[in-house]
Amino acid sequence: MSLPPEKASELKQIIHQQLLKMDVHGRIREVLAETIREELAPEHQQLSTEDLIKALRQRGIIDDVMKELKFVTDVNEKEGTSAPKPSTHFVDRAPPVLKKTNIDPTRRYLYLQVLGGRAFLEHLQEPEPLPGQICSTFTLCLHFRNQRFRSKPVPCACEPDFQDGFLLEVHKDSLGDGSKMVDATTMLSICDPVHMVLIKTDTFGETTLVASYFLEWRSVLAAENGITNIAVELLGVGSESKVSVGVLNIRLEMYPQLNKTLSSEITSTQFTLERQKTAEKERLFLVYAKQWWREYLQIRPTHNTRLVKIFAQDENGVNRPVCSYVRPLRAGRLLDTPRQAARFVSVLGHERAPVIGGGGGKQEQWCTLLAFLCRNKGDCEDHANLLCSLLLGFGLEAFVCVGTKAKGVPHTWVMTCGSDGTITFWESLTGHRYIHRPINPDDPPLVEQPKPLYPYRTIGCIFNHQKFFGNCQPSDAVEVCVFDLHNESKWKPMSEEAIKSVCPPGATSSVPPFPPLCASTIDAAVTSNEIEVQLRILVSEHRKDLGLSTVWDDQLSYLLSPALAAYELERTTGVSAGNEEFQDAVRRAVPDGHTFKGFPIHFVHRNARRAFATCLRSPFCEEIICCRGDQVRLAVRVRVFAYPESACAVWIMFACKYRSVL
Repeated sequence: MSLPPEKASELKQIIHQQLLKMDVHGRIREVLAETIREELAPEHQQLSTEDLIKALRQRGIIDDVMKELKFVTDVNEKEGTSAPKPSTHFVDRAPPVLKKTNIDPTRRYLYLQVLGGRAFLEHLQEPEPLPGQICSTFTLCLHFRNQRFRSKPVPCACEPDFQDGFLLEVHKDSLGDGSKMVDATTMLSICDPVHMVLIKTDTFGETTLVASYFLEWRSVLAAENGITNIAVELLGVGSESKVSVGVLNIRLEMYPQLNKTLSSEITSTQFTLERQKTAEKERLFLVYAKQWWREYLQIRPTHNTRLVKIFAQDENGVNRPVCSYVRPLRAGRLLDTPRQAARFVSVLGHERAPVIGGGGGKQEQWCTLLAFLCRNKGDCEDHANLLCSLLLGFGLEAFVCVGTKAKGVPHTWVMTCGSDGTITFWESLTGHRYIHRPINPDDPPLVEQPKPLYPYRTIGCIFNHQKFFGNCQPSDAVEVCVFDLHNESKWKPMSEEAIKSVCPPGATSSVPPFPPLCASTIDAAVTSNEIEVQLRILVSEHRKDLGLSTVWDDQLSYLLSPALAAYELERTTGVSAGNEEFQDAVRRAVPDGHTFKGFPIHFVHRNARRAFATCLRSPFCEEIICCRGDQVRLAVRVRVFAYPESACAVWIMFACKYRSVL
């Protein structure tokens, strides 16, 4: 390949600058002098260019130069043959440039390196993945003092090749810390752990929570040179919380280096004191909770069967007060309204905690927020806790309700109390809202009673980050329940002081701090286009198997967009808009004597093949996809709506128009 003269001179200049930067000329002089001393002294023979290059290669200088010179191919050239991108959206395919982190030299940082893993015995028999082969991966997610990080995915193996470094800011202005450089003694009082969550993603994109670990990082304050290496044993989750899943090799380093390190006796004494203080507070709360429960049972013996939940197990099998799973959470600029927050929570996947063995029993597992967000799915309790936290952040008086649905199935949902006394139920799995109007059982039979629209049957208790109430009304049926929380004959409260002692923002607590929400990394336009292209291929192949040809109508596909946008708007706000324009556009696009059929469907995943299989199970959709007739034209439109944490709502609409032949 020949280069134009100006390009050749530019390339020479770049190479010259790189050689100067590495001081290659100086190193060549040293090698030359050394080679002449060693080889020319005895026989005074001539030294050839080949001899010099051999000497440079032996000392690794040529390899060093080649490593430093990075050649970037022209991506646009390579992609000339690929499928054209939609004209409405262009993707920058330039090679990613690693951005340098701006380090404030007046701040203290903890540099956490993950240097590989070992003893992940579940993956002992897994073969080495072939180049380009899709395989299951591990991803490590970290949270420390309002900062979140995610490692590069590595293939699942007995010894996964984690090689990642994370720069954690220890001292933050935003957390109210002072502006001066923090010393070791002050850092010893910062008891926030580094929360590490290990996620496994299988070949279909399904995520599994492997481990959740709280790293005590302050041991580095007593280490020589401010560097320490730790082998962290990760335990499983849920029913496997006592079983080791693997070991991570971690290296901790303080930056800048500490002028004076602490003695190991001081750090161990601090840890012991904190543990004792926390254990004493938890013991006192347990004593109080037992006393409260005894009093609650004395009101009415049937209270024993009500769903009054004071403690719940997290993913590590640790019992925590339910109030510690909720606290006001502000979404910054990622969510604008409480209803948008409800929509976001509803598009996070719903999955019950896995149970080993049959019996149909439900494994209880209330996840910490980081584990729930990183996995992007969880049970109804996880959804309700997150929605309640977001509504509290929006300034509403919100509570998590614990009760049952139809057939006595345990369930949790969210309730808000309006300043005018209006009670609104929020279903965290769907985003639906219901106004609660209680039935008065003492009314005469002729008085018309409101018919409840919500699916809830009984309610045992409600709680948020500061309050806990047990339902002590004669009946725990939701439809007759009165939410007068100040009336202790209807709702038995717990002491707010007792709750504050074990739930933040109290003193030292074993409860992990809440992580901030992260913006979506999904490009909605590109993802919509990719799913649409895949669905077109799947529909064409399916019709080909039936002996049918496929003709796509791009204009009709485009006309379906407003309908999909209106569906999402209605799910978010409860308001329907734009339907008249959509209907008018379709009428104009479908000629007289032709029939139009459309089928919208909603998903919270981005797997086109899985979505297509679900669509075919609907007789209405199958009728459109397998449409026979005269002048059949098919259309499909996909619209992805991105939400924080890379959650997404995916709307798909299949449509067809054809000449009606009677």
